[in-house]
Amino acid sequence: MSRNRSNVKYPPIPLSENDDYIVTRKGDSLDKLALTYYNNSSLYWIIQRANPTLQSDTIYPPPGTQLRIPLNYTVILSNFNSIS
Repeated sequence: MSRNRSNVKYPPIPLSENDDYIVTRKGDSLDKLALTYYNNSSLYWIIQRANPTLQSDTIYPPPGTQLRIPLNYTVILSNFNSIS
């Protein structure tokens, strides 16, 4: 069963001292970053939701953008699964 993205409920993603911060380069995309940090490109939404200044309709952040990468993604994913 596929989920309609407009009906998906996402958990809050609080700041953590374990978060990583990067500056994007040309060619970066949220799915590639999720693959690098989480070993799963489909978790791009965690990075997208942790950075509310990003446009929600693209996975390509402009080069030079500072992004917060939450490293406690297993907790975030567990919270997501419990509310969805």
